[in-house]
Amino acid sequence: CELTGTNTMDRTRLVSLVLALAGAVAAPGVPAQGAQGSRAPWPAAPVRWIVPFAPGGPTDVVSRVVGTRLSERIGQPVIIESRPGAAGNIGAEFVAKAPPDGHTLLFVVPALVTNPSFFKTSLDPAQLAPVIQLNWGLNVLVTHPAFPAKTVAEIIALIKAKPGTVTCGVTGSLFTVGCALLQAHAQAEVIMVPYKGQGPALAALMAGEINVLFNGVITSIAPTKAGRVRAIASTNPRRGRGPFGDLPVVAETFPGFELVAWQGVMAPRGTASDVVLHINREIGAVLEQPDVRQRLNDTGMEVAGGSPDSFAELIRRELATYAKVLKEVGIKPE
Repeated sequence: CELTGTNTMDRTRLVSLVLALAGAVAAPGVPAQGAQGSRAPWPAAPVRWIVPFAPGGPTDVVSRVVGTRLSERIGQPVIIESRPGAAGNIGAEFVAKAPPDGHTLLFVVPALVTNPSFFKTSLDPAQLAPVIQLNWGLNVLVTHPAFPAKTVAEIIALIKAKPGTVTCGVTGSLFTVGCALLQAHAQAEVIMVPYKGQGPALAALMAGEINVLFNGVITSIAPTKAGRVRAIASTNPRRGRGPFGDLPVVAETFPGFELVAWQGVMAPRGTASDVVLHINREIGAVLEQPDVRQRLNDTGMEVAGGSPDSFAELIRRELATYAKVLKEVGIKPE
């Protein structure tokens, strides 16, 4: 509107008064933009990042490295909270029931997609919204040094020749899938020996209690160099990557064989897509920082990043693949 009959100072005061009144009428006690339906900025409070495993392991290290830098970027504390138990299900269920506002996040690993094949009470991954894949890492097939088979083909031949005699350590996780895949390819029984974790399983292999084990790259380096285990093959899709890049890959014997570890971030289902994308961009920027990339490399993982959709596709694909393989070898949820 046009203002007449007032001096400059009066007009300024009047404009200020009109704007103030307009804001009050539009949304009493709420910023005017809230009345227009726009979302509150993220984050509006500290962010809780739930790690469903005990402190001190690789997940704890990665979450603290990324969480510290994320906090610096968003100007809010990122609180790393360990909620271990039930192979990660306890922490996952906690996040699934949290308000879908982006302020409670979940650290996820492949157990998210293998647990439904092992536990009837496992969380359905569809109850969570994929945010970003943090990284990926290789695994390696190792044997006891005295085990006669020295190649993947020889291991399979031995399994076929003596069904029910070759033992493979399992921990109710991605590494169990590796043993199941060996059995599926051999079409003969492999004795799967359960352990509470990869540490005890590796110790059992070195002691000669089991014959073979799928294990992480980092924890396989020292015992391989010391001659306490023999590294047979990498589970990488192709040769030339990582500390065991000179090894053959299992896929050379069995095309399509792939057993790659990864870590990622998810939020409660129903979290607004713009909030998910915001979190994705902020964490993606953290992953691009050179020192963060180096710290992740030190854990035996390589930075992944990417969109929420690409992470969702990885989860869908592995959920279907592993469920099929584990069902074929007779593993049932308990």
